[in-house]
Formats: sequence, C-alpha cells, structure tokens
Amino acid sequence: MTSSSLFSFSSRYPIITCRVSPPTSPSVVTSLPLPSSSSSYSLACSLQCPHFQSCSGCTQEFNLHRPAVVDEASGFFKRYGVEDFTFDSCRLWGWRCRAKLAVRGTSDNALIGLYQEGTHTVVDIPECKSHHPNINAAIELLREGIKVFDVVPFDEDQGTGDLRYVQMAVTTHSTNLRAPERYKNGKVQVSLVWNSRNERSHNADKLQALSSYLWRKGGPNSKFHLIHSVWANFQTSTNNIIFGNRWRHLLGERDFWEHVGGIDISLDPSSFGQANTRAFDSLLWKLHKYVPGGSSVADLYAGAGVIGLSLATSRKCSSVKCIEVNKEARLSFEKTIQRLPNSLNCSISWHHADASVNPLSWIIGSDVVVVDPPRRGLDASLRQMLESVPSIEKRMRSSSQSSNSNTKEEKRPWILRAKELSIQAGNKLTPEENNTLPQRLIYISCGWESFKEDCKSLLSSRAWELEKAHGFNFFPGTDSIEVLAVFKRRVAIKKKKKSGIKKVGIKKVRAKSQDSY
Repeated sequence: MTSSSLFSFSSRYPIITCRVSPPTSPSVVTSLPLPSSSSSYSLACSLQCPHFQSCSGCTQEFNLHRPAVVDEASGFFKRYGVEDFTFDSCRLWGWRCRAKLAVRGTSDNALIGLYQEGTHTVVDIPECKSHHPNINAAIELLREGIKVFDVVPFDEDQGTGDLRYVQMAVTTHSTNLRAPERYKNGKVQVSLVWNSRNERSHNADKLQALSSYLWRKGGPNSKFHLIHSVWANFQTSTNNIIFGNRWRHLLGERDFWEHVGGIDISLDPSSFGQANTRAFDSLLWKLHKYVPGGSSVADLYAGAGVIGLSLATSRKCSSVKCIEVNKEARLSFEKTIQRLPNSLNCSISWHHADASVNPLSWIIGSDVVVVDPPRRGLDASLRQMLESVPSIEKRMRSSSQSSNSNTKEEKRPWILRAKELSIQAGNKLTPEENNTLPQRLIYISCGWESFKEDCKSLLSSRAWELEKAHGFNFFPGTDSIEVLAVFKRRVAIKKKKKSGIKKVGIKKVRAKSQDSY
C-alpha cells in the first residue's frame, strides 16, 4: 500500500491531520495529490458513494476530512481554556473494519445492507465506500452462496427465513506480511445470524452448506484468501436485538487478533470492537502521552480491557484495574493477557461489575481514571462521585486519622461478586489498598452531545479543570467526532491575608505580607 498524503489546517481551524486515500479496489490503493484550494479539499474529500442518500450509514457527502462538528468542538474547548484542540481526520475511505448488516429480500436477489432511515426497508450496499474493501468482497461471496443453496433471507413480518443478519469483522494483523501490506490484505471473520434455536434445527443443512461454500471459495486454499473464519449465532427473538446468546465456531481460525496501541488484542465475535481500527490505534497512542509512567490506572467501561492493557505495557503501570459490565468480554481479556510481555511488572485485574454501582470503590487507590462510556455518557452516580472527589478526600483523610489500624472485612455484596468473577494477572502482586484518589481523569467519548453536558458538569463542580482535548474522525461521512479529553484535579487556592496598614503615631507602616517583597 502506498503511503497516504498528509496535510494540516492550522490557521482559523483547529489543527487537522488528513490522510487522503481515495476509494479503491482491494488490490489497488493510490495517493491523492495535495489539493490547492479549499474547494479542492471539498471535492478531494468527497464520499463518491453510489448509495449515499438511500443508505442511512452516511449523512455527509463532502468534506469528509472535517465534519461540521469539528468547528463547534474547537469553539467549545476554547471557551474552557484549551486553545490547541487538534483533530485527526484519519482514513477517509475503506476505514470500517466491522459491520453488522441485515439480510432481506429473496435467495435470488438478497439485499445485504442497512435500513433506510426511519424504516425497516433494507438498502443493498455492495459498493459501500466506508467498508474495508474486503468486507464488500466477502458480502458478494455470501450473496453467491445464498443463491446457490437457496438460503432464504429473513422476513420480519412473518418471522420466517434462514439468515437474519451477518457481521463482518476484518483483522489486519498478519505478522507474515510487511506492515504496509497488512491493511489491504485483511481477512474477514463472517458471523451468520441464523434464524433457529441451535445447530440441530431443521435448516441446519443449509447453514453447513453455506459456511463450507464461504470457506472453500474464500479460505486459504482459494485463489484469493479472503475469509478468516466462519461463525454462527442463533437467534429467534422477535425484537430488534441482532445477536442471540448461543454462538458456534464453524470453520477457520478460532481466535481473532488485532494489533492496536502496541499490543495484540483478542476479540470474540460477541465482544465489542471498534469499527475504525486505525483511528482507534491513533487515539491510543495519543492517550499514552497523558499517563505518567508507573501510574495506577482504573479503566471504567473497559470492555475487553484494551485501553488498560495498552497502558500497562506502554507506560509500565504499577497496576491496572479494568471494570466492565458485559461478562462476554472476559474471554477476550483472558486471551489478550497471554500475549503481554513476560517482563511486565504490573498488577492487572478485570472485574465483571457495573461501574455505576458504588463507583468510588473502583477508583480508590488510582492515580489516573480512564472512562470510555457508551454514547449516552457517564452514569449519573459516577459523574456525581467524580465531582465530589475533593470532599470525599477530606472525609477519608479525617476518618483515617480518627480510626484505628484494624482492617474492616469487606461485606458489600457487589464488591464480593465482582471479586469472585475477577481475573488477576501480571507479575506484580496486587497492591495494598490505599486511600488516594485520582489526580487525572481521561474521558474518551463517542457521543458529543452527552460529553458536552458531562464536561460542563465536571468543570462547574470545581473539582476538575480541562487540560487537553483532541478529536478523531472515527466515522467519516457522518457529523460525529470521537473525543479524547484530559482533566486534572483543580488545585484549591488558599486565600491570602490582606495586607493591612498599621498606624504608629503619625507614621504608616505596611504589615508584612508576601506582597511586600
């Protein structure tokens, strides 16, 4: 793959790094020359997708490198003291490495794509410019298999059919290729959401035939090795939830690996993974700069622990504690820690728990707390606790001075449950509990509106002040932004005594103060 063109805007707009690489086929990637005017930027960074307007995936056709929300974000952060907000536009086409698509229509004319805005009408998107090119190639192979084996797409009204949805996930981690070639040669993990309770249902023969076809035509022995693995998920629910609880590995490699933030990470098809792998990698490397070496870190809304484990390795943290409510992420965490360096001198733990329930218990003893909440933003209980950190610290200090040295036995049920389901790893023993509270808060946000409210609330509490902010273009073609915001604890300024004037007879003598030097 050729290197992409880089350019930045630094005058009236925040610093924007734009990597321009036009839409291409899986085998050809070229660089676009540097545009010479603002109108050229708009045309060079246009979507050029035949499905725009009919498909609900993209809402912005031009200026993919700078969605409109960037200007709003720059102004917002400037009002709160951050003058050097930056925005990384990342890859503009072929960036999506993970896609969940509905399958409707007929076996002879399968529609594989997204719902039209405000409807349950599926728009077929075979030439999607956001998809990694190999996702589009895998979709076409799937379409062929549906036709060959008369696989019936799902009918929502009747609840009938064989194939409801498909998830395509691309791994670009292939150590037998040179780094520049890995992205374009990504392999696709195909997860078929089958309309049955399990693999013994009446249409199981079609599932087997379809999966074998995908592997035969796209596996390692085919002309073009496209397919990483094939999985089945079984779902019969009448609601809009895509996946059921039952998964089965059918063909190919069982483990799915990616390399981001300096570590290899394992992702099961059931666990959350970032759609824009390269943009996420950029964010992680930026985040590393704001965590002092040797820190104790609490990673809330941690998922499979990618952020926390990346910090453990790159910043040589003394301890990393990952808190996640989705128990499905545990398996991915367990596999990932097996590939961490043996020399890592860090206490690492993962806890299946809700960070909004008694959140203080999870951040106590940490120097840095990282939060990566869903689009709705921070849970109210967590935000309120963060806003109360100074007063909590005072109470803890006074109580520790007045209490004896006896350690109380832990009896809180949610803590005990989390400990039972936790995973301990690393070469360092679990550090002794201490009563320190974090001095730094790092907030990663995928929901701009909710972030603004959380940010204003945190700052108005006077417990935190905003230090740095960066934006990332995780979803080119939409008016959205991923934010990395760094807060530090606000230092309470003690009031100085006013310098007075003492009268001695008829002479005026200035009272001593710091201002009298």
